[in-house]
Amino acid sequence: MLANILYLIGGLIGGIIVGFLISRIVTKKYLTKNPPINEKMIETMMSSMGRKPSQKQIKQVMREMNRFQ
Repeated sequence: MLANILYLIGGLIGGIIVGFLISRIVTKKYLTKNPPINEKMIETMMSSMGRKPSQKQIKQVMREMNRFQ
């Protein structure tokens, strides 16, 4: 009985550790393929909407994007 409980606790702890490591690797791989938004992307997006953004507007959008991440 006690051995079964110890196996269960050990399995849970091992599963949590392995799950964390796998999710960390997957997240790093995803971020290298799809990097976070940068100033050039914001400038391109605003230009495609028909307006030429100033550097101040780009910085403001970057601050807002970083605030919500």
